[in-house]
Amino acid sequence: MWKQAIEQALQKTRENIERFGDQFPHVGENGKYLLNDNNEWTDGFWSGILWLCYEYSGDEAFKAAANKTVESFRNRLDKNTKLDHHDIGFLYSLSSKAQWIIEGDEEARQLTLQAADVLMSRWRAKGGYIQAWGPEGDPENGGRIIIDCLMNLPLLYWAYEQTGKDEYKEVAVAHADKSRRFLVRGDDSSYHTFYFDQETGEAIRGGTHQGYSDGSTWTRGQAWGIYGFALSYRYTKNPLYLETSKRLANYFLERLPEDDVVYWDFNVAINSETKRDSSASAITAAGIIELLTHLEAGDPDRELLQDGLQRSLQGLVKGYSTVGQPDAEGLLDRGSYSVRGGVSPDDYVIWGDYYYLEALVRLEKGIQGYWYERK
Repeated sequence: MWKQAIEQALQKTRENIERFGDQFPHVGENGKYLLNDNNEWTDGFWSGILWLCYEYSGDEAFKAAANKTVESFRNRLDKNTKLDHHDIGFLYSLSSKAQWIIEGDEEARQLTLQAADVLMSRWRAKGGYIQAWGPEGDPENGGRIIIDCLMNLPLLYWAYEQTGKDEYKEVAVAHADKSRRFLVRGDDSSYHTFYFDQETGEAIRGGTHQGYSDGSTWTRGQAWGIYGFALSYRYTKNPLYLETSKRLANYFLERLPEDDVVYWDFNVAINSETKRDSSASAITAAGIIELLTHLEAGDPDRELLQDGLQRSLQGLVKGYSTVGQPDAEGLLDRGSYSVRGGVSPDDYVIWGDYYYLEALVRLEKGIQGYWYERK
């Protein structure tokens, strides 16, 4: 089942290289990807898809296209184009760091280290967190963290490993600890976002930006937490991160609907109009694969996690993949960018395509993605 889905993804990606040219896909609108000139937070996912396709197939066309994207990311960093946010890890782990991991290209390594410094500029020492969005001191976002940032921390852990400079790891660990304490609730659900006093770091309140309500559990946020804490465990071996990833994963899997692909929020009323988020299930599948690599053979949660992984990925392949849709540009239907905001609430989303493919090629061929160096 996985192999057929991967072959379909390879074919669509070949077609998309021609369709997209030098532009980057972001989210879908009426079944077509909206393209940009590398100025969105999502643009690294297209690079990551190209690198995964190259590693799986050995086809030089994927490699050539991936290398072109890295050049674009070099230009983006040189011009500081829309980098005033925390999603630097999404952008550069899957583009230049991937090139370094695959090809050992020193220029790509240096570019990725420069990107890590851009992310470090988001650290707010007074509050003890990485600011998600906006400029320092911003009245709305100056004290805000969001759960998505856990997937950007691997860029800092990696930079520490590459340079030996403690500050990279210290910032990543401090932010992971703060996220664990304030974003993860006692019942193993999660806040999307949390606010702190910018001067003192005192906790103010949890909230949401894209979930159903401040107290609800946005499924994609829960997915970021599952994968993000598993990666923090890989880098630090802090058992609290592993425990937290497991808790979040169990909460997610215990709430799978009949077809095993989640709705956009765990607390929203379910009816025929309720939007799904296939990307949340894709991220969770990829995250559980990572999580399972760190569990002992006799871990009591292993069976539940393995079963949930199979159910989630089979649900995506059978019910949400675009297999049999020759004109489809995306790999997965029914992703949601922002249901609250009415932005691509039921369409392709490029990160969903990336994590879906990462999960498939890791299961089929052991290709691990680009969040860390391979041993």
